[in-house]
Amino acid sequence: MTDNKPWYLSKTIWSAAIAVAASIAGLAGIDLTGAEQGTLVDSILQVVSAGGAVAAIVGRVAATKRLL
Repeated sequence: MTDNKPWYLSKTIWSAAIAVAASIAGLAGIDLTGAEQGTLVDSILQVVSAGGAVAAIVGRVAATKRLL
């Protein structure tokens, strides 16, 4: 592995977080299947990616100096 990426774009991190949340939800009586957890991870990653793109566009528009 030579490519780097931010932690919030890691499927492993999000999968682990969803697994913990699903365990806690199970204690509260809410049952999430493995397929639902996978769908939730994919949805969260899409939202995070879209948010990153929006932040990049807003940052460029708000910038006070031009690119070389």
